[in-house]
Amino acid sequence: MVSILCRWGLTASSSLIPSPGQASSFTQQPQDQVVIAGQPVTLLCAIPEYNGVVLWIKDGLALGIGRDLSSYPRYLVVGDHQSGEHHLKILRADLQDDAVYECQAIQAAIRSRPARLTVLVPPDDPVIMGGPIISLRAGDPLNLTCHADNAKPAASIIWMRKGEVVNGATYSKTLLRDGKRESIMSTLFIAPSDIENGENIVCRATNKAIPSGKETSVTIDIQHPPLVNLSVEPQPVLEDNTVKFHCSAKANPAVTQYRWAKKGQVIKEASGDFYETIVDHTFFFEPVSCEVTNALGSTNISRTVDVYFGPRMATEPQSLLVDLGSDAVFNCAWTGNPSLTIVWMKRGSGVVLSNENKLTLKSVRQEDAGKYVCRAVVPRVGAGEREVTLTVNGPPIISSTQTQHALHGQKGQIKCFIRSTPPPDRIAWSWKENVLESGTSGRYTVETVSTDEGVISTLTISNIVRADFQTIYNCTAWNSFGSDTEIIRLKEQESVPMAVIIGVAVGAGVAFLVLMATIVAFCCARSQRSKCRVNAKARRAPTGGQEALWFSSYSIPSSSCPQSVPQQQPANRASPWEEHNSGVASPAEDTAGRGWRPFVLWK
Repeated sequence: MVSILCRWGLTASSSLIPSPGQASSFTQQPQDQVVIAGQPVTLLCAIPEYNGVVLWIKDGLALGIGRDLSSYPRYLVVGDHQSGEHHLKILRADLQDDAVYECQAIQAAIRSRPARLTVLVPPDDPVIMGGPIISLRAGDPLNLTCHADNAKPAASIIWMRKGEVVNGATYSKTLLRDGKRESIMSTLFIAPSDIENGENIVCRATNKAIPSGKETSVTIDIQHPPLVNLSVEPQPVLEDNTVKFHCSAKANPAVTQYRWAKKGQVIKEASGDFYETIVDHTFFFEPVSCEVTNALGSTNISRTVDVYFGPRMATEPQSLLVDLGSDAVFNCAWTGNPSLTIVWMKRGSGVVLSNENKLTLKSVRQEDAGKYVCRAVVPRVGAGEREVTLTVNGPPIISSTQTQHALHGQKGQIKCFIRSTPPPDRIAWSWKENVLESGTSGRYTVETVSTDEGVISTLTISNIVRADFQTIYNCTAWNSFGSDTEIIRLKEQESVPMAVIIGVAVGAGVAFLVLMATIVAFCCARSQRSKCRVNAKARRAPTGGQEALWFSSYSIPSSSCPQSVPQQQPANRASPWEEHNSGVASPAEDTAGRGWRPFVLWK
């Protein structure tokens, strides 16, 4: 509905005099205005005695119906609605508000004159590149560049020295993507003879949004570098040992700062004219620099360290894939200090193939394929090595068992293992008058599987008959370099009769039961003998100057133990109790773990 009303309103006459029959007309219409970004602005629209819908149009598009401008939070329709006031207030103007506005009364079929709202945008703070201090070597010319961006309209730039405008600068403007704002850049050239150390040069940017302008300045600092010498001690030095760098300088005025760096990276822990560190191989290639600064300039000097270190890889050797009969060339570069020795060998062989960075194998054969080692040695310092693989393109090589087995009447398989670089283009099985490369034909099925080691082609035969054991099977593989064939025979595998299998299983079970029964009987007999010995000792309680009291957690019946007649003891011989106690074991120790424990009280 809004779009229909807008189209109807836009086609209405722009005359301020209502058409016949119209009772309403504008008493206030929006006027062209200019506003600075960020400030409020109000566009007037008053239609007394009109109670219909009023639309505000921005660049041909309706902002909303009546006083509802919820889609534009910075826009408000203000004024006394009863008096017909429908003023458009923009709270904080920005560049998006730069447009043409109209006020339309839909039912009265009238619209206001178009009003252009121009939003002015002040430039960003001007920036002099390289500021705020421009350091300059004596005798060099000075080029200053100042830019002021994002202004509407574009800013104007002037240069000032000692309060006076400097002429001769060049200017360039750039229109931004929004098509409204512009950036300006100005370059000022000053000859060496006209430069004064310590003077200020000002860049000022102005436009209609900020007539007073914005400015920035730089200070010119003409520098004279110090004279610097950098020494390193000791040299040469083994890797992982300590060295000292000394940065001595003659400067006028005096040195104010030392800055140390390695390969351009600042060494934060270093300060002053000495730097002590533990060196590694990188110090041989990456210089350490000392930058000395005084009030007038800086000088940077750098040195490497003569570090002795073991081999480090410079050019990593790459594994190769070559055709049979072609040359194979490996490159392996090491760095080391002092000079190193390089040795090329094949893994598993002690033969030296080369002492150069390059190893060339002429007219390679398939047996040349394998692992090769590039070894570097720095005498009395260290060694290192790298391994690469040589793969040779050639005809397939089949390595399968020539006699394979299967059971009569069962499913059988014949496997053909093929090593081939490149992989085989074709693998075929042939027997009698049959040829099969893949799939199923009658009782025969061919399946091929690729592995990391090669290709396995399997011929599966279902329901093997006697004639299959009399057949010769050919496995043939081809690739672009040739072919290979293997003759495989199928031999009947002897099967074990089911009766034998059952008999063996039953026998094993019986043997197991007998073994378990024997173990149980042995354990029971041993336990019974132990109980009998305890009862016998209890009956032979000690006599004489001893009185023993025995306590047990339970009584042990002696009826099941064999009775023995005690033998007459010699008069002067110790009793069995005394013999048992003379350094052998106490009753408590002898019966430990059997469920009871005797206690002996001695008088």
